[in-house]
Amino acid sequence: MLYPIGIQTFEEIRTKGFVYVDKTDFVFKIVSEGKYYFLSRPRRFGKSLLISTFEDYFKGQKDLFQGLTIASKEKDWTAYPVLRIDMAAGKYRNSPSALDSKLKTILEGWEAEYGITSIAEEFSDRFINVINSAYSSTGKQVIILIDEYDKPILDNIDIVEVADKMRDTLKSFYGVLKPMDKFIRFGFITGVTKLGKMSIFSDLNNLEDISMDRCYSTICGITSEEIDRYFTEEVAHMAKVNGYTFEDCRTKLTTMYDGYKFHPLAEGVFNPHSLLQALKKKEFGSYWFETGTPTFLVRYLQNSNANLNDLTNEGVDSSILTGTSYKNIYPVTLLFQSGYLTLSSFGHTEEEYILKYPNKEVEDGFFKSLKELYTPIMTAPSKFSVNFFRKDLETGNAELFMTRLQSFYADLPYEVQPSVEASFQNTMLILCKLMGQNVDVERRTSNGRVDVLIQTEKFVYIIELKRDKDPNDALDQIKEKGYDFPFKADGRKVFKIGANFSTRERRLESWIIQ
Repeated sequence: MLYPIGIQTFEEIRTKGFVYVDKTDFVFKIVSEGKYYFLSRPRRFGKSLLISTFEDYFKGQKDLFQGLTIASKEKDWTAYPVLRIDMAAGKYRNSPSALDSKLKTILEGWEAEYGITSIAEEFSDRFINVINSAYSSTGKQVIILIDEYDKPILDNIDIVEVADKMRDTLKSFYGVLKPMDKFIRFGFITGVTKLGKMSIFSDLNNLEDISMDRCYSTICGITSEEIDRYFTEEVAHMAKVNGYTFEDCRTKLTTMYDGYKFHPLAEGVFNPHSLLQALKKKEFGSYWFETGTPTFLVRYLQNSNANLNDLTNEGVDSSILTGTSYKNIYPVTLLFQSGYLTLSSFGHTEEEYILKYPNKEVEDGFFKSLKELYTPIMTAPSKFSVNFFRKDLETGNAELFMTRLQSFYADLPYEVQPSVEASFQNTMLILCKLMGQNVDVERRTSNGRVDVLIQTEKFVYIIELKRDKDPNDALDQIKEKGYDFPFKADGRKVFKIGANFSTRERRLESWIIQ
């Protein structure tokens, strides 16, 4: 089987014999029922291939669709002029001129195609001229396809003044769609995020957002049924190579790469990039993370005070996930729209969602990528290796664990996180995740929240942190709040640890263990 890894062109996939998971039923439904659409999906999830599929469909490339679902539904195969805008390839970091250069290149290509010699000064006016020329020369309405519309802004999400300039440029450029509506047959826009208050498409009031529409939840990604339909022999081959049964191999593929949900009641989908890489190489790897955590996300987490544990423990209002201002973005919004979190279920109401990590690849990769952000001294082998921490916890050596933690924090750059509590909790969470330990931070109880709770097979560690206070105060809080009550009868030894963090010394100063 030929796997189209890195190939985002529908024509190339169809003419060169690469496997294609048929999504053309969605294409036909979309073009038949509406005019302007927006779709948000994580990177490497097939958005560009979907755009390419629309492009070939609207160019009337009937032969490319033979044998696919749409072939039995479409009768006309009318060819339209297609204007495709791909923002993904550009590098726009701190460079409004890079966006200008990108738009200039796109416009010059169209102007040459349609023989436009009188060049307007403004990008928006040039875009209008192109649409007019395409319509007048073909007699057909124009198709507008925009891929990764948000890339210039996301590249500058931590530089507000530059992001503002990018937004203003794009708003003026894309704003052409509204007054030129009668010359446009169809528009489809993709991006990683839906920054609702960015107002780039505010004038396009009939833009239908299908990002969290249950009907289109599997338009990108690969479903379990599609694996059985297209890849059964490949899964069997992978199982044989690795010494698994077919069922065990199938289960591990699910654990590693399935779990993305774009509606609480919708079917989950596999990450297509990771699944195809695994089947091709016959190895279980972290392929999505090999492409790198988006730099805009790392920069944003560096500057936020997010509690990493709350990302999956708290119910989130649906409005937070579907749109926000790029000047005040919730970390959970970026993590959801970037694919690091996905929907698990409804919360207390149908307007509230519970989130989760989609699968093991994402959860493990997320914490490994954050290791360099929150625990930079662990990027090279040292006496603070996670193996030493793991051994301390699993053998019940609480004193050595805290001593090692004290030395670890003494070397940790203070500017990593402005909040002492958030720094301690996030670093502990990442450390324990890397150890493979069961850890909660800000664990809710009937009387309050435990700062850090670590559970191993034989031991329970309850850690309460205070700033510039006697560690006895922290220990007293554990006792007064009864944080240890849930574990009194389960047979494991419970360590109650009160600790003090000195803001003057910028280190874990002292602790008491009972």
